[in-house]
Amino acid sequence: MNAELKKAAPAPAAPKTRPKTLDLQVIFSWLLADGIIDKANVKALFAQAQFILKNAVGSMHPLSAVAQCKLVSALPPNRMLTLDALSEWAAGKVNLPFIRIDPLKIDFTKVADVMSANYAARFNILPVELTGTRLVVATSDPFATDWEAEIAKISRRQIELVIANPLDISQYISQFFSLAKSIKDANKSKGQDLALRNNFEQLVELGKSNKLDANDQHVVNIVDWLWQYAFEQRASDIHLEPKREIASVRFRIDGVLHQVYQVPAVVMLAMTSRIKLLGRMDVIEKRRPQDGRIKTRTTGGQEVELRLSTMPTAFGEKLVMRIFDPDVVVKTLPELGFPIDDAKRWDGLTSRPHGIILVTGPTGSGKTTTLYTTLKALATSEVNVCTVEDPIEMVEASFNQMQVQPGNDLTFADGVKALMRQDPDIIMVGEIRDLATAEMAIQAALTGHLVLSTLHTNDAPSAVMRLLELGVPYYLLEATLIGIMAQRLVRTLCVHCKLQDGELSDDIWDSIGGAWHIPKPAKVYRPIGCPECRQTGFRGRTGLYELLTISEGFTSMIRAETDLIALRKQAVADGMKPLRIAGAYKIIEGTTTAEEVLKVTAKLTN
Repeated sequence: MNAELKKAAPAPAAPKTRPKTLDLQVIFSWLLADGIIDKANVKALFAQAQFILKNAVGSMHPLSAVAQCKLVSALPPNRMLTLDALSEWAAGKVNLPFIRIDPLKIDFTKVADVMSANYAARFNILPVELTGTRLVVATSDPFATDWEAEIAKISRRQIELVIANPLDISQYISQFFSLAKSIKDANKSKGQDLALRNNFEQLVELGKSNKLDANDQHVVNIVDWLWQYAFEQRASDIHLEPKREIASVRFRIDGVLHQVYQVPAVVMLAMTSRIKLLGRMDVIEKRRPQDGRIKTRTTGGQEVELRLSTMPTAFGEKLVMRIFDPDVVVKTLPELGFPIDDAKRWDGLTSRPHGIILVTGPTGSGKTTTLYTTLKALATSEVNVCTVEDPIEMVEASFNQMQVQPGNDLTFADGVKALMRQDPDIIMVGEIRDLATAEMAIQAALTGHLVLSTLHTNDAPSAVMRLLELGVPYYLLEATLIGIMAQRLVRTLCVHCKLQDGELSDDIWDSIGGAWHIPKPAKVYRPIGCPECRQTGFRGRTGLYELLTISEGFTSMIRAETDLIALRKQAVADGMKPLRIAGAYKIIEGTTTAEEVLKVTAKLTN
């Protein structure tokens, strides 16, 4: 390799006229002119890039060859010249915008009509936006514009160039045009005119008369791509929503739903049938809700589970897929957002030999994640961990999991009763919904088992009131309840773009941490938006936790006519930090914003 480098051409000189293409000569002359590389090193670096380009398998963009040299900028702060960084820098040199291609914001079925896949690949260009008057095209070579006049004439629109990462362009050319073709070909197979549907009675029969096969290769391609793309975008849920003519696909990312794509309704029917088939659900049955599950793999080989749920709607069957990441159960409590002191208190509770521990919060607040993480840590070879769930969220080999089946007379209460005969040490009940389940959970705790379960209440002390309302005698709660935790999820600020700026008003801080006399932070962070967070300013979520450890003083207040306000005051006296206070510390840490905390937590009460 060294011998090859020595034979390289001399250092490039700056081009005097407009180049015909963005080649190594142009790139290195710019790098040298901007002082990004030293004059003493330019010859050797140019030779190295030439060697990489010459020996590449297949075609390689010159910017990719330079990126593979792993150069470090000579200018402060001396950052690595990645392909993204080089692409953005090159865009500035030709006074064109740089974009990070976001597939969620591109209607690929429209842009694929502008040109063929072969044409796009030939010039390594990708249409990214199409309006009534303009067509935005991403390119990695701002000088190779032989195609521009032709596409402007065909599309009858003004062409606007933007610069993008050449590898991203190549990747999405393959994905977008292939997917657009699959949808178009699948749509040609429709059996009847969807526009004629105008009432529910007709709509529920559509799937039986439609000729589009769920195993059609085009449909298979669409579904496979949809899953892989959802995994890449960190989606927690996929929504397939039928409409009269054009159905929609939405992803929930960091707790917020995003419109992804729109597809013909007949294609959506076939996609739903395909997924139901893989989930071992009744494909023909469309009039009642169904549940199912699928295990698949990401492109990296990681196993992922999807929980399926269907619901009949006015325009057909809606399907929601909840995505469960197996890596969640190997996270530690601090990684989930637990403060160190709360994590220690929680570990102390879950290490007890018997008693009931409850996790409360609304749907989607992370209760299941907390329980699975806890059980995974507890499930050693020395204990028998059993769960009864509806449905089983994630299959975990270290647990013995049972699914509730009401149709077969297997309820939560029946499940707990069955588990009692299985010599368990720890029992997890998916949810306490009724008195029968609560009584069985209490019975299990009284007979020497540790029981973990969930409830839907607004805060930790309210769980006591909820159990009393179900009809549980107060003296049984006194004897078995050892801890309650309420939790919420808030979006976390993107570490790549968050900005420390300004301060909170006194009124806002008074409603968050003022009641506890927590000093107001001098400065707070606010979301900005960058390619890493898809311009939202937030990336990922973290938990807010309100942990109540049952003390003797708290136990003595559990009575048939318990006062909730008195319970809350006692819980705070025992060391419980309300959810909003937990949020206040996250604001001080720079993890989230005041708006996020106020959105998910209740007002503090005296």
